[in-house]
Amino acid sequence: MTVPNRAASAQFLRETEIRRGFELLYFGHSNLTRVTDAELEAHKLGRAHYRALYFIARKPSLSVSELLRLLAITKQSLGRVLGELSERGLVESRSDDRDARRRLLKLTPAGAALESRLYQLVRERLAKAYQTAGPEAVAGFWTVLESLIPESDRPIIRALGDR
Repeated sequence: MTVPNRAASAQFLRETEIRRGFELLYFGHSNLTRVTDAELEAHKLGRAHYRALYFIARKPSLSVSELLRLLAITKQSLGRVLGELSERGLVESRSDDRDARRRLLKLTPAGAALESRLYQLVRERLAKAYQTAGPEAVAGFWTVLESLIPESDRPIIRALGDR
């Protein structure tokens, strides 16, 4: 099913326009995350595991505290996810040379291969959507998404860089 490409009303702050945006964001995100579900299920992993794999892949030597902040989950939840990923040989951690209390994370070769397969599924779907929308729409979409992120959280996102 294709959602008709409809220009936003000149009164884009009206209730109906904001609700439409919220609904499209929700359903778009839901469908985008579902593309990895079968592969994750085959490994007996969930979406939280993929999010951790993704961000560790984006920034090798990511600290546990940085990952905790990126994912905005409890220490207990992150501990469970990292424990399962470590047990499966997908993630390893080491102490920071400058601060032994700080744990740095990196993907193992098996973890990098799995993350790459999962990302490829997401990439294909997102690239197709970007291509359909065009560069100006994509830039506008990014502006909207960036504006949803509190200014205080933007530095950690910028730190991921363009790897």
